[in-house]
Amino acid sequence: MMSLFEAAGLSEGVARPLAERLRPRSLDRVVGQRQLLGEGGKLRVLLKTEALPSIILYGPPGTGKTTIARLLAEETGRHFEQLSAIFSGVPDLKKAFAEAEARRETGKPTLLFVDELHRFDKRQQDSFLPHMESGLITLVGATTENPSFALNRALLSRAVALKLERLDTEDMAELLRRAEEELGKPLPLTDEGRAALIAMGDGDGRALLGLADQIAAQDPAEPMGAEDLRRSFQGRAAAGDKGGDVHYDFASVLQKSIRGSDDDAALYWTARMLEAGEDPLFIFRRLTVIASEDIGNADPRALQVVVAARDAFRQLGEPEGHIPLGQAVAYLATAPKSNASYAAFKKAKALAKSTGSLPPPDHALNAPSDLMKSEGRGQGYRYDHDAESGHAGLSYLPKGMDREHLYEPVDRGYERMIAERLAAYRRKRGD
Repeated sequence: MMSLFEAAGLSEGVARPLAERLRPRSLDRVVGQRQLLGEGGKLRVLLKTEALPSIILYGPPGTGKTTIARLLAEETGRHFEQLSAIFSGVPDLKKAFAEAEARRETGKPTLLFVDELHRFDKRQQDSFLPHMESGLITLVGATTENPSFALNRALLSRAVALKLERLDTEDMAELLRRAEEELGKPLPLTDEGRAALIAMGDGDGRALLGLADQIAAQDPAEPMGAEDLRRSFQGRAAAGDKGGDVHYDFASVLQKSIRGSDDDAALYWTARMLEAGEDPLFIFRRLTVIASEDIGNADPRALQVVVAARDAFRQLGEPEGHIPLGQAVAYLATAPKSNASYAAFKKAKALAKSTGSLPPPDHALNAPSDLMKSEGRGQGYRYDHDAESGHAGLSYLPKGMDREHLYEPVDRGYERMIAERLAAYRRKRGD
């Protein structure tokens, strides 16, 4: 099988990157992904089937998607053809399908690997369908996005989606061991430096080997520690992918951390989002939702704090604007929680949809003309401010509609007082 290095027409005498030199020659040598490649793993099971199905490999960068695709082709006797959805278009796809047809006539099946598959539009994704169904190609697509959102349902229904996990510390340490074996010498790192290098790799094996390559080329006089690595590489951005799946994962864990009153986690994930390059105004939008959805009237000041912090951020800019952001996150995480108002409005919308076009009660309507008065508009209305305790006890739901109590305050924070007041209003109305 031709490697990428050979396909590029480069001489064997040219120094190759460690990631290429360490590319596994068999699935047994792939680092990590035990849930797929270990005994009883999903991919191992698929390899035992009579016909290898089309597969979507999804997960973070540097976890082995391209390597696994190449090895699948080798182990199943298929020709490996590779395209990138970033650089390819319809003419490239037509050419790949035509070449696969010519190969099939000689008895050689084709595994077509498409990197960044989600970059293809719907029309391009649809072009794979007849060739997958006819068996002309076995498609192996790779994406860093969640295929449920990034790929056409028709394409996804004809393939098996397999998730690759980011490499853990043990996996990354094994990659470093193999790198040193390939280099023929240990990397010039202290124990602290080795741990820092693995952390900088952030679960991305390709990135880790790239850093190891640079360290080997530097050949420092003294072993490098954590601070030396930070100075040399000026840190490495943590995974974020503002427009992709990780972006929404971080937003989700931030909201759940605040909802669960885990202030440490809420502050940590906010910092992670900033480190990954997230727009702080996106974080403020999420906090605004959280202040109403998860805290609501248990602490009405929560929404005010978020809005004020957002305004302060706009005035201060970065990095000083991160200070009110942190204050808002800490406030929300430690505030009493209630989703009662959020749940009430969801029920109200469902009720409005199910009850059609019922009119308001007559006493709630103005009657600016004699004709309107003769129709009964405004009759029976009592001015609440003239009533004892400021509440006349009228109902404003449509006539004949059964009352359903939508808002049920919790016994926490300010909603405890709201519940007492609401109970008095309901008694007065005779609910």
